[in-house]
Amino acid sequence: MEQLSIAVAGLGRMGKRHVHTLIYRVPRARVVAVCSTVPDEVEWAKNNEEYKEFGIAVYSNYDDMLAHQGLNAVWVSTSTDVHASQTLAAIEKGIHVLCEKPLSTDLKEAQSVVDIANQHPELKVMAGFSRRFDASYRDASDKIFQGQAIGSPFMVRSNTCDLRDDTGFFVRYAGRNGGIFVDCAIHDIDLSLWYLGNPVPKACWAAGTLQHHPELKDLSDVDNAVGMVEFWGGKIAYFYCSRTQAHGHDVCTEITGSDGKIMVNVMPRSNHVVVADKLGMRNQVPPEYWQRFEDAFAVEANEFTEAVLKDKPVPLPLENGIMVMKIGRALQDALLTGQLVRFDENGERV
Repeated sequence: MEQLSIAVAGLGRMGKRHVHTLIYRVPRARVVAVCSTVPDEVEWAKNNEEYKEFGIAVYSNYDDMLAHQGLNAVWVSTSTDVHASQTLAAIEKGIHVLCEKPLSTDLKEAQSVVDIANQHPELKVMAGFSRRFDASYRDASDKIFQGQAIGSPFMVRSNTCDLRDDTGFFVRYAGRNGGIFVDCAIHDIDLSLWYLGNPVPKACWAAGTLQHHPELKDLSDVDNAVGMVEFWGGKIAYFYCSRTQAHGHDVCTEITGSDGKIMVNVMPRSNHVVVADKLGMRNQVPPEYWQRFEDAFAVEANEFTEAVLKDKPVPLPLENGIMVMKIGRALQDALLTGQLVRFDENGERV
């Protein structure tokens, strides 16, 4: 059976998990290499018995990894500020790319990735919007567009709320992620475009607050924020982002239509266990995004692998990420300036 030889760039929490998923849950992919520029991560990988068992080469330089003999594809799982440059370097080498969202913290740079990828139709280049591969979100889409369950959808309320981090990891990462809306709300923005039928934004506004990480003030960022998007044609999206939830990773989406409403994960839960005692009835909540979306990442990896091996279109067109970035950046600018950000009917900022 033909297999896809793939490498993973980045060995933070996300990269390590992608390696594990590719090894154990993607039968037609074979991890041949990993890389990191963080010395501790490189040392950890070189001493990892599992990586040795599977013959995974460890690199401290991304370009050296791209030169690995027989490499077909790379999964870019590094910090957002190098997504574009690493994706472009892989394209230049004739290597397929699955790049984590977003393509860049800069809109022009993200557009350059799309433009150059389009000049290489022989390569599969995809941005990883993992919630599109989640079974519940896909079921919601089927009910909206195939079952006409709620009539015509006109409003999406979606939030991404992370467990409060007291280790310092989030603050260290925050300076490289583009801000709370570009990093935290990017999936919610993508979902709103999906469920509302790819509407064109008309106006964005936002407000935020610092409740737990005062250090973010020096980075012109916040740890809790609300954003709203008005689209041409009367559709609306509302987003809540938080880095300070006490109970766990809380991700939910509501889609309201002319004849009803669909709700996804409004009451987050790790499993179907409910404890009933003198305190009432309660369930556990996933501590972070991986526990909620581990299956979605596996589906994403399998569908990307199939697209490469069978020369099929990637499941998500790369261009989808551009409008998501436009809205994310507009919300971030509205947050920082306190001003309304407007778009014309072609989706270009006024």
